[in-house]
Amino acid sequence: MQTRLIAALTGLSLALAPTPAAAKLSPAETRMIRTVDTEQERTLVMLEKWVNQNSGSLNVEGVTKVGEMLRSELEPLGFKVQWIDMTQTGRAGHIVATHKGNGKGKRLLLIGHLDTVFEPDSPFQRWERRGNDGIGPGSGDDKGGMAVMIAALRAMQQAGTLKDADIEVVLTGDEEDNGQPIELARRDLVAAGKRADVALDFEGLADEDGKDIGSIARRSSGAWTLTVTARSGHSSGIFSPGSGNGAVYELARIIDAFRTKLPEDKLTFNVGLVGGGATAKLDEDRIRLEATGKTNIIPETAVARGDLRAISREQIERVKAKMQAIVADGRLNGATAKLEFDPDEYPPMAPTEGNRAILAKLNVVNADMGLEQMGELDPMKRGAGDISFVAQDVDGLIGLGAASNGDHAPGERVDIASIWRQAKRAAILMTRLSREKR
Repeated sequence: MQTRLIAALTGLSLALAPTPAAAKLSPAETRMIRTVDTEQERTLVMLEKWVNQNSGSLNVEGVTKVGEMLRSELEPLGFKVQWIDMTQTGRAGHIVATHKGNGKGKRLLLIGHLDTVFEPDSPFQRWERRGNDGIGPGSGDDKGGMAVMIAALRAMQQAGTLKDADIEVVLTGDEEDNGQPIELARRDLVAAGKRADVALDFEGLADEDGKDIGSIARRSSGAWTLTVTARSGHSSGIFSPGSGNGAVYELARIIDAFRTKLPEDKLTFNVGLVGGGATAKLDEDRIRLEATGKTNIIPETAVARGDLRAISREQIERVKAKMQAIVADGRLNGATAKLEFDPDEYPPMAPTEGNRAILAKLNVVNADMGLEQMGELDPMKRGAGDISFVAQDVDGLIGLGAASNGDHAPGERVDIASIWRQAKRAAILMTRLSREKR
């Protein structure tokens, strides 16, 4: 009995004792945490509505409707919301929303996207709740991220910390499949980056071994096309001085040289499409290839399409030069090759000390909330994203959105509990950053 009594009293004293984390949060920050919790049902209803509206990148009407849904959330918070029409790029458009504060603190840029990879013909269209998971198209990427953003901004408003904050929100409508030309499609985002002091990307929270982890870098994403032409003729003459080696062997030589000579840290280069024969032609979208040929004809044409992902602009330029040198060097008899790089690449976001400093500030928030510290995610584990377009102008942090799994595939699911955790982190971080001098 005495042992049980001591244990009970010990447990009670621990429960009543103020935690170090709670002692480090201001009254306004404590109120933000409380607001996120009390508005959980509202936030989920909002997210379900967004998910149930298809907004595949090519669905101009659907993306526009989701943009209107976000407008209805941002305007009551004091944001001036603009719809930037982008139909000339083949896509719907973007939300650009501005909140004017007191003009003293750091200017924050919040980045997310309205579109998903699931077009109207996808069988995966509706939200479904399964315990702590919300299943649906874009539930994590990036409608879950936008839910975190709105929940955090509402918490700031309720706590009185939003009114003095200078914040610009850019929600692109074509992050999953950007419009053309890319310079026009990302014009407004780039301009917003030049106005900002800190950029926060509300795409998905990363985790390793079940622990939240921060992201301070993203690699680039670009594509290339290799086209080889050669002398054709009867296959009995292949490898002879007069007939040469044909287009396919030269294509294979180049691709294999890429494999053996290009590798370096943080670099990947994939060959996603390849074909050759008497004829070989890419379609207009460059995602399909039609080839014809016979076993007794030396192939005249061969084509390959691939991507290139790097951690810095310097790495991109260096590797491109090496690729061109491989194409030009050791050319097989009778073949000519041309390597072209697509102009619409996503730039890299290098892991700078400025980005690392923002993660350090987030980790102060984590400590004050009683959460574990967040390490740095290897950028090899993260794809390209919109924040990279502003990375050369402003320090930033990635992964303020919700945790999810199965992104870009039927069954995509968001971890609902992570929405609340991330909204609290974001609200406190944004409040503290907005109070720092510019």
